[in-house]
Amino acid sequence: MVSRPRDLADRMAGRRRPDDGYLRETFTLPRDKARSRARDFLTRYPKAAYMSGVESWRELPGGDIEFTMRRLRSAD
Repeated sequence: MVSRPRDLADRMAGRRRPDDGYLRETFTLPRDKARSRARDFLTRYPKAAYMSGVESWRELPGGDIEFTMRRLRSAD
């Protein structure tokens, strides 16, 4: 039985296929730094070449943002 949202998130992350061709990075930062980090990531790995983007995000109770960025692995 799932007792916390984090338990559900962990369970769903366990279902993700690790061989789907994407590299993922998860960050937990204050809102302004999160926005800056996402911009830097998308500048470094443009969507057209890497199919990069924000896969998921959520606001934590303290105001920080937890987000996962993904990009194609084969583009390296």
